[in-house]
Amino acid sequence: MPWSNQNGGGGPWGGGGGNNQGPWGQGPNRPRGGGSGGPPDLEDIIRRSQDRLRGVMPGGFNGGAFVIVLLVVVAFLAFQSVYTVQPDERGVELRFGRPKDEISMPGLHFHFWPLETVEIVKVTEQQQNIGASRGSSSNAGWMLTGDQNIVNVQFSVLFTVTDPKAYLFNLEAPASTLQQVSESAMREVVGRRPAQDIFRDNREGISTEVRNIIQGTMDTYGSGISINAVPVEDAAPPREVADAFEEVQRAEQDEDRFVEEANQYANQKLGQARGQAAQVREEASAYKDKVVNEAQGEAQRFVSIYNEYANAPDVTRRRIFLETMEAVLKHSNKIILDSKDGVVPYLPLNEMMKPQGPAQQGAVR
Repeated sequence: MPWSNQNGGGGPWGGGGGNNQGPWGQGPNRPRGGGSGGPPDLEDIIRRSQDRLRGVMPGGFNGGAFVIVLLVVVAFLAFQSVYTVQPDERGVELRFGRPKDEISMPGLHFHFWPLETVEIVKVTEQQQNIGASRGSSSNAGWMLTGDQNIVNVQFSVLFTVTDPKAYLFNLEAPASTLQQVSESAMREVVGRRPAQDIFRDNREGISTEVRNIIQGTMDTYGSGISINAVPVEDAAPPREVADAFEEVQRAEQDEDRFVEEANQYANQKLGQARGQAAQVREEASAYKDKVVNEAQGEAQRFVSIYNEYANAPDVTRRRIFLETMEAVLKHSNKIILDSKDGVVPYLPLNEMMKPQGPAQQGAVR
């Protein structure tokens, strides 16, 4: 020490400094302990620990420190060289920044870090939302339709990574590229269709067409992405013109309701007309059958009379004459008698002229 006494170990003020004495000629005020049963001396403990460490480590304390540092470095390298791939992930190892051909499957893997590094990619289905939600002040989802209307379209892109190497190294920013391609495809499809299609009429067709365009574009880029679906979650007019669009929607709903009521009325009247037409046809068919049957009966009666006339012309001729005259004169109030027979005196001619009741008619018969 610079104040050590080179002549006898005295301090810088000439006092005794040897025998563990201080610069004023007396020993330091050490705490009572050691062999007297007091608390242990901290300096003594530290000194003995350093002695034991020098005896254990090769090359003394300085060599041991080097070994400790070396072990720490080795442990750090080993920790950095081991990595785990989860079941929904795939790993791509890079050697000096160049990707290897093999893909790391789920499990525990080892690589020589820092000469080799690894990139982890999630391969399960992922969702990317595009467009602003209804009520938001953002105009990210505003699109112009084919009939010159503005709609706010909110949709999602469901995709999976099929080629991790292509996904990592063929595109600088795959997520940003997918978003830009999706927005462009949706704007292209919506721009060719009327607003009514995206509102409710043909959302499924629009989703399918957009998916095909996105998949074709991403395949051209070699992105290693497979597009599963592009569901349209919401399509609404901007807030500034929402009232006008709702009025149009209400008018269209009223139109649909009126058309439906008109169709129901037309179907009702058409059913009634068809029922009446069927009734008229049935009545006409019945009348036709009646007339035909009567004509056939009359024809058969005429034929039978003709056959009887051929067998007995005089009798048949007289019978026909009498039946005809009876049919003609049965409602007449005149009585015609044959002059040859004369009149029977007791014949009540006046009574015969009176209308008779059913009982009298039976009695006269």
